[in-house]
Amino acid sequence: MSELGKTRVIFMGTPEFSVPTLAMLVEEGYDVVGVVTQPDRPAGRGRKVTQSPVKQFALSHGLQVLQPDTLRKPEVVAELAALRPDVIVVAAYGKILPPKVLSIPPKGCINVHASLLPRHRGASPIAAAILAGDAITGTTIMLMDEGMDTGPILAQATMEVRPDDTAGTLGERLARQGAELLAATLPMWLAGEITPQPQPEEGATVCRPIRKEQGRIDWTRPAVEIERMVRAYHPWPGAFTFWEGRLFKIVRAHVAGGSAAPGEVIPWEEGAAVGTGDGLLVLDEVQLAGRRAMPISDFLRGQRAILGAQLG
Repeated sequence: MSELGKTRVIFMGTPEFSVPTLAMLVEEGYDVVGVVTQPDRPAGRGRKVTQSPVKQFALSHGLQVLQPDTLRKPEVVAELAALRPDVIVVAAYGKILPPKVLSIPPKGCINVHASLLPRHRGASPIAAAILAGDAITGTTIMLMDEGMDTGPILAQATMEVRPDDTAGTLGERLARQGAELLAATLPMWLAGEITPQPQPEEGATVCRPIRKEQGRIDWTRPAVEIERMVRAYHPWPGAFTFWEGRLFKIVRAHVAGGSAAPGEVIPWEEGAAVGTGDGLLVLDEVQLAGRRAMPISDFLRGQRAILGAQLG
């Protein structure tokens, strides 16, 4: 058995972002003795109870799955300790680890975080980078402490934020980067070859969990900000407004010069644009409640009444 195969790992993660890191641990031959993920929850239009992507992967690979409601109960801490992990690896688990869990593994708890810490500490770093207009973001591997993403850094890697990146596309690339960076970093950490570097406080920012209502567009904001919203909140919760009382999602858009009253829809070339507090937001792809998403040119064939309308 390789040295990695002797290393007992508990993995904690929940969404799709977490899966490449768990897959790497399995592929590299670590002894994954337990996978902790959020409880099954209703999802989608039908509110059907759904397993997290991490749970689905773990079950398909015969890994033990734990889904505690909280990590603070003594019996949960005891169950984790009984697995005798050498290290706990965390990637977008969704809960802060209490001190009694942090102290279980002798090699500590290692977090894969989707930003260049200390920038964008918190629950939504991918969307935060797009909203802020960052040209560069990246991944940080850090040793967890009791704070929210405040622990010392083990490794970092940078990534360009493309002009058309959404939270979905950027998240996919960062998930792969994080897994690759951990694959390179974890053996060195376990061998005692890395000295953790404290995070600087200069440049620290915090991002909170995204709420559905944050996707509602305020047309008095500049077009540049609204265009970032469209990308940052795709695929969830989506950037949306209302037209004649119906939910109207902006799926893709771009910024152009010109002016119109905030929220007013005007003809623009073969399509439509919306006035904002500064500039125009040209609509590329939209979705009316109950309909599929479609290019604005297709939408206008059946809904030309939107031209001249007021969105809000």
